[in-house]
Order: sequence, then C-alpha cells, then structure tokens
Amino acid sequence: MPLENPDSAPSSITSRLRNALRGQEIGAPVIARYAKTAPAGPGVYRMIDASGEVLYVGKARHLKKRVQSYARSVAHNTRILRMIADTASMEFVTTATEIEALLLEANLIKRLKPRFNVVLRDDKSFPFILIARDHPVPQILKHRGAQSRKGDYFGPFASAGAVSRTINTLQRAFLLRSCSDAYYESRVRPCLLFQIKRCSAPCTGEIPVEDYGALVNEALGFLRGESDEVKRRLHGLMDEASLKQDYERAASFRDRLTALSHIQSRQGINPQTVKEADVFAANQEAGQTCIQVFFFRTGYNWGNRAYFPRADKSLSVEEVLESFIAQFYDDKPPPKLVLLSHEIKDRDLLADALSLKAGRKIEVSRPARGERRDLVEHALVNAREALARRLADASSQAAIFARLAELFDLDEAPDRVEVYDNSHISGSNPVGAMIVASPEGFIKAQYRKFNMKSEELAPGDDYAMMREMLTRRFGKLAKAKSEPNGWAAPDLVLIDGGPGQLSAAYEVLEGLGLTDIKVAAVAKGPDRNAGRERIYLKDSEPLLLDQRDPVLYCIQRLRDEAHRFAIGAHRARRKKAITASPLDEVPGIGPARKRALLKHFGSAKAVSRAGIADLEDVGGISAQMAKTIYDHFHG
Repeated sequence: MPLENPDSAPSSITSRLRNALRGQEIGAPVIARYAKTAPAGPGVYRMIDASGEVLYVGKARHLKKRVQSYARSVAHNTRILRMIADTASMEFVTTATEIEALLLEANLIKRLKPRFNVVLRDDKSFPFILIARDHPVPQILKHRGAQSRKGDYFGPFASAGAVSRTINTLQRAFLLRSCSDAYYESRVRPCLLFQIKRCSAPCTGEIPVEDYGALVNEALGFLRGESDEVKRRLHGLMDEASLKQDYERAASFRDRLTALSHIQSRQGINPQTVKEADVFAANQEAGQTCIQVFFFRTGYNWGNRAYFPRADKSLSVEEVLESFIAQFYDDKPPPKLVLLSHEIKDRDLLADALSLKAGRKIEVSRPARGERRDLVEHALVNAREALARRLADASSQAAIFARLAELFDLDEAPDRVEVYDNSHISGSNPVGAMIVASPEGFIKAQYRKFNMKSEELAPGDDYAMMREMLTRRFGKLAKAKSEPNGWAAPDLVLIDGGPGQLSAAYEVLEGLGLTDIKVAAVAKGPDRNAGRERIYLKDSEPLLLDQRDPVLYCIQRLRDEAHRFAIGAHRARRKKAITASPLDEVPGIGPARKRALLKHFGSAKAVSRAGIADLEDVGGISAQMAKTIYDHFHG
C-alpha cells in the first residue's frame, strides 16, 4: 500500500473527520494526557494515529518536557500542527543516554518509515571488496550484506560496477583467485583466468601456497593505502629480473604495475590529506532535497551516490541532512571522518553516537578551508546538478502523464499506473508480474509477482493466466473497500497483449464490480517491431501513435519494465524447479541431512531405493528418520 502523502492536507483532514465520527479522541488533549505519565529522562517517543500507523518518531533528552511542548498552544508550524491533530496515542522507550536515543531513533525511522519524518529511501546495501580468510588460499570477491564471513572488507563502493572493475584490475595486479571454494577444489588443471594472467592458479600448484600468501599480503597492503610501498617493491623486483635477463618475469611485474596505475587513474579526485572519509553535500530546491555522498578510502575516491530522501517541504536543508546521516549509518560502519556541507544542530551528539557505534573516535565536521572544503564543494556541485536533472525529469514526466490522461480519456493525470505481463516457456513455470509507476518514476517496492496456482490452467493459455493474475490482484482491491490496509486503486491499467487480453481483463473487473478502472492493452507491432505498437481500448478503434511521440516512448518503457520483471520472476522460478530435489519434500530433511544423504548414496534416486538399514548407516540419520525417509518413498 503506498504511503500517504505528508503534504496532502485533504487526506489528513479526512482522517480526522473519520476519527471524530467514531468518537475517538485525537489531537492535543491526547498528548496532554500522555505528558502527565511520560518518562523524565532521555529516550524515544512515537506518535500514532487512530489506525495504528506511526506518524512520527523523535528523540529527546527529556521526554516529559518534549511531549509537554506539543500539548502547549505555542507557535508550531503547519507540519507539526497536522501531526499533533492526527495523534491518537503515544509510545515511549527510555534509554540510558541521549546518544543511545539518537541511534534508536534512526533505527525506528528506517524500519517504520513514519510519514512526518525524513525517511532515507535506499533499497540497496553497499558493495564491498572481501578477501575471504575462511580457506587456506584466500579468495577475492564482491560482497553485500552482513559482514559475517571471516576476512578483510574494503569499501563501501558506490556501485557494483565500480567493485567489479576494481576486482578485475586487482586480479591482474596480484593474481588472486576469484572462484568459489567448490570450484577451486574440483580443478585438475588451470582455468582460463590463469591463461589470461588474471590468476596465479594455486588450485593446481602453479604457485606455492606460501608465495600466494605473499600476493595476498601485497593486495591487502595496497587496499589499506600502502600503494607506494607496494609499487616500490614491484619496481625493485622488475629491475632485479631485468638485470638477470629474465625478461618474461620482468614483463609480468611491469603488467602488474600498469594494472595498479590503472586503478589509481580511474578514481577521479584523489585527496592528498584525507585518507578515509565520507562527504555529504545537500542541496534543496522546489521542495525536494538531494544529498550527494562521496566515499574516500585509503586516499582514493571509491565513487558517489545521490539520494533523494522523503521529507516534508517545511524542513530546512540542515534538518534533512542531520536526520539523513543518522539513518545512513544505521546499518553501515562509519569512517574516521564525516564531512558536511551544512552545519547541523546536534553535530557533537551525532559524532558521539557514531563513535559509540564504531567503537572508535569519529570526527564530524563542516570544513571552512583547505582540501577538505574543496571535497565538500565538489560534492555540492554534484548535488546541485543531480537535483536539477531530477526536477527536469519530473517536469517532463508530469507533462507526459498529462498526455496519457488525454490519450486514455482520464479526468486527470494518472498518479498510479499498473502494468501486467506474464512469462512462461511452453506453459512451464508460469509467472505473472505487476509493476507500478507514478509521475515520479517506478515504485519498485510495490512490484508483485504471481505464481500461477490454478490446476485447470492449460499450458500456454495467456488469457487464463491474465484472468487469474487480475482476479487475485483486484479481488484484494474489491475487499479493501471495507479494509483500510488494502492496495490503492490504479488510475490506469496497461496489459501486455491484444484484444483477447483486454477482454479477459474487463471480464475480471466487471465480475468484481470495478467498472470505473481504465484498462488498455499494448500489442507489439508487426514482426514485433518497437515503435509500431497498437493500443487497444474498450469499444473503440486501436490507436497507432507516431514513432517519435514521447507518450509512445513512455508506454514502451512501462511495457518493457513489466516484461523485464516478469522474465526475471520466471527465471527464478525455473531455476528453483531445476535445482529442486525429491529429498526437499521429506519431512525433517534439512540442508545438512540432504548433503549427507547425497554424499553417501550419490543421488536422490539412489536414496529413494535404499532400505532402512542402509539409510541408518548415514551419519546424522537416526532409526526414526530412516523409517520416515523409507515410508515417504514407499508409500
């Protein structure tokens, strides 16, 4: 369900009217009652509306005084007045210090996404380079998520592409293996990476384990910022090999030095005095805020990323930046230095909180001069440019959606467009997909996939697949008329297909009593050529738009995104089906027992034929479990 727009006054008023009709007390009197029993120390408070949705999460050094300030008739801005007016209850969590309150507040905001808070919208974790240490021969690889695997982590990098390029170059420079442990153990001769001089092939003994360990240490030194020392050593080895007229070995050192120079040349601005820092620069315009983050590690620029946090238009750029940074480091390790483009109110408190989280001193500062100030200015220029591009895109996208309203005879520009497609191979593993778009772009958090469940579905029956998918989606919408947490109704539905799919869609909607939703089908052109699509509407001739029409391009993008998502869901289901084993269906068989059985018998088929005595010979299989397995396969 999409979040309610915090800038939408009418929706807030509607909520208050509904609560008033129910006779439920809301607003300042409720807050005044909670203020009497609020804790006196530091902590976090939550303001909650009548439906149980968290409106706002805040921290305070003195909870009682903060809550009392909301209950008093003082000069609050419009945003806070709306928040107070919708509050039906409050919850409190006390903490030992204000620092702990700040960390807890950031965690709750990221998890609950209250509509009156600044919310960091980030659906991806940052990639790191990992040199894994859980094997005698360490492996270099890209890593996302929790850093639970034993090894050395380097990052964060702004994108997966930057990590992949750096790993490829590090392989050329240090000849480290990137293959999985299982692949490594199975090798009997060197693979292609050895032939193209991107791996030293320790798997087949082409290099002794001790010498490979030296290469790993060189790579670690380079990633820790000791690049000059590593390069001096390689220069010395190259000169030594040349003097001995071992030109082939000298050329290998030359190639490794070239690879290291290639890494350094790709980093863009590389500071001389800043070894490890994150730079945050914020720019605010037209009610939107862009925060540009640059990552510097070991003296190199590891890339940057632009964020557009959801925030009320009344918040200043400093307030947005302060809340953003606290949430940003909720699940990421902070660097030694954090540089800011604006002065924030609780800078010292933020530094103390990050230091507590990291277990070492973290400096947070807004530089006024020198190289640090230059880094912030560079990030600020990027923030301005990124926000200008976003505003320009939003303006043009809004104009295109207004044209969509004209094309499909809608009362106003659609705020929510749903696009449906399905994917299968000769009817196998059929999957339906729904994507959602708005004038601001794709809303990926609301994408849905539908694994076809009907036992009566004929293989390859696209019409039946479309009927099942739409019935499941709009059946929920029909029920949501009396349920407050249902999905929002779309203003426009696009179907990938022709008149048959359009007829199936209207059949479903009319059967559910949803006759006010506009539906159109987009059919591929002759020979499946893009640009010659026909658009089918109910009770009218098909439309054929000009190939250069921006509206056609928008429809193509929507259709292609649905197609991409449907194919991805189908491939995932097909891969799961391919790798499925009859053992997965046996009660009590988990990954460990499954591995033990397959290792002992060689295949699932052999397990199914085994007797109870043979099954009991497998480690981890008790007599009772052996009987369970035997009974499963023998009825």
